[in-house]
Amino acid sequence: MSKLTDVPKRILIGRALRSDRLGETLLPKRIALPVFASDPLSSVAYAPGEVLLVLSIAGVSAYHFSPWIALAVVVLMFTVVASYRQNVHAYPSGGGDYEVANTNLGPRAGLTVASALLVDYVLTVAVSISSGVENLGSAVPFVVEHKVLCAIGIIVLLTLMNLRGVRESGKLFAIPTYVFVAGVFIMIVWGAFRGLVLGDTMSAPTADLEIAPEHQGLAGFAMVFLLLRAFSSGCAALTGVEAISNGVPAFRKPKSRNAATTLAMMGLLAVTMFCGIIGLALATGVRMAETPAHDLLRDGVPVGDGYVQNPVITQVAAAVFGDGTFFFVLLAAATALVLFLAANTAYNGFPLLGSILAQDRYLPRQLHTRGDRLAFSNGIVLLAGAAALLVWIYGADSTRLIQLYIVGVFVSFTLSQIGMVRHWNRHLAGEKDPARRRHMVRSRAINAFGAFFTGLVLVVVLVTKFSHGAWVALLGMVIFYATMSVIRRHYDRVADEIAAPDEPQDDVVRPSRVHSVVLVSKVHRPTLRALSYAKVMRSHTLEALSVNVDAAETKALRDEWVRRGIDVPLKVLDSPYREITRPVIEYVKSLRRESPRDVVSVVIPEYVVGHWYEHLLHNQSALRLKSRLLFTPGVMVTSVPYQLESSEVAKRRARSRQDWHAPGTVRRGPAPQRDKESSPTS
Repeated sequence: MSKLTDVPKRILIGRALRSDRLGETLLPKRIALPVFASDPLSSVAYAPGEVLLVLSIAGVSAYHFSPWIALAVVVLMFTVVASYRQNVHAYPSGGGDYEVANTNLGPRAGLTVASALLVDYVLTVAVSISSGVENLGSAVPFVVEHKVLCAIGIIVLLTLMNLRGVRESGKLFAIPTYVFVAGVFIMIVWGAFRGLVLGDTMSAPTADLEIAPEHQGLAGFAMVFLLLRAFSSGCAALTGVEAISNGVPAFRKPKSRNAATTLAMMGLLAVTMFCGIIGLALATGVRMAETPAHDLLRDGVPVGDGYVQNPVITQVAAAVFGDGTFFFVLLAAATALVLFLAANTAYNGFPLLGSILAQDRYLPRQLHTRGDRLAFSNGIVLLAGAAALLVWIYGADSTRLIQLYIVGVFVSFTLSQIGMVRHWNRHLAGEKDPARRRHMVRSRAINAFGAFFTGLVLVVVLVTKFSHGAWVALLGMVIFYATMSVIRRHYDRVADEIAAPDEPQDDVVRPSRVHSVVLVSKVHRPTLRALSYAKVMRSHTLEALSVNVDAAETKALRDEWVRRGIDVPLKVLDSPYREITRPVIEYVKSLRRESPRDVVSVVIPEYVVGHWYEHLLHNQSALRLKSRLLFTPGVMVTSVPYQLESSEVAKRRARSRQDWHAPGTVRRGPAPQRDKESSPTS
């Protein structure tokens, strides 16, 4: 069975890596940028469109507010980047926002941040994949017709790529990410050159359409609310910024400096592309509507249900390069691909955060274990499952999913920056060096401004997006928070229960006597081996125990026992309902009741088989007995194996794969090396 599972596993994710090769998986900045920053870089493909979609509610006249909204997003981006550069220097261990909040604001704040980030990472995968499918669907009708299936298929593919390891996935993702960035910059530069220098008139495919506003002539508070909602939609460009602070351990040394440099590069690239696309969208006359079939008009008539609304970046590329040209096709393909790969930000952030939370006993300990390729495999699989479920529920509709977005990330932004202010206050209280104090005061000012600004944006996002779906994200955060709290209480309770006592207690006091009971059904080789083992244990009392479910078989067992002269007393339990497990359990409990200070050792002979299907045919009664006896205090269970001939098959299979790394080898660490001088061949 293991061969059947190992071969596909090695083909899909590669051969296992030793623990001492972890350093080889660390990332240089050129690979870390597409790995950790692909989400904010790719968000320029849909964030400008979300701004225009909201503004279209008031008609085309509201589009002139988009540059000011873009400016506000730029200020916010630079503020967040500057703030997180302080984080990666102060907390380089990889805990990111969770560690900052947990250390400076307490466990509840830390758990709140962790819940927000976990939700945001799941949404990052769902939104990025859904948006990429929609971009690809404008050119491939099959994708539009089966977009849920295609989206889930891409999630599975990304999961397999990430299970191969961070470095391998980073190399795969670097080229399309850099092609996308280069394509957007070429489009911005060429569009600016055509418009400002050559004086060309560039028109988007929707430039001749009109927008039927849902609310004509908005003014006063209604217009302010609309602008705030458009700003909150544009803030999608900031998602994923925190992933670098969570992924500092994955960088090459000097880790903090490389992470801070990558943050700055990401922020500069993202804001430049975001502003450039917004500017070109206005210059080329792009039109967007939340319900294009009814709100977009051609000669006063709605375009109808057959109309497909292409993303802003696609329309701008058609206006600048020309529809169907080489650069248009290249940018369209790179955009769709980079949106798929943007989910990789979450594939690196979620497992790292899950590992830290598991170490702190807020999540199952399996999430802290690295897999065969030194990636946190269990966290990767958990993220993929949650994202696929969300895609299925929301039909891979990015417009619906994006309403759930960015709430969690701004919760973590705000609490993290408040925690950093507390961090600097604590260090300033004991710092005497004037130069270091000036540096700390400057850093505190940056984090304080970041806390104020992101807190203000969080309020705006909650107010403008709550009824549009943000409540689902908040509900998810509450569920994560409650689940992790329950897990932590369970681990704490178990730790208290099994802690070694200062004073001797019943569990550690040597028992008065040991009663050994060997379970037998027939007199055969496994039974005789189990009896021999039990005799070597030198227990105070030893007896064989059988259950009478068939009178003829029981009589044959007694006769054979006497004929062989076995010097171990045989006790037979009656079972009128032909049960085996219950009579044995009751008998063992009766021994414990008679002598509570004694220990009962139950010895069970078991077959060792070589084929997976043979497990279905043997040892079933033994498995049931062991599972029940585990819950009986004062009872020890010992299995005495007897190897059948088929077990040789498993031995040969293991020897043929001795050069392979068996599952779990990486977690056990490198095998001890034999001393050459003690080798028999030396």
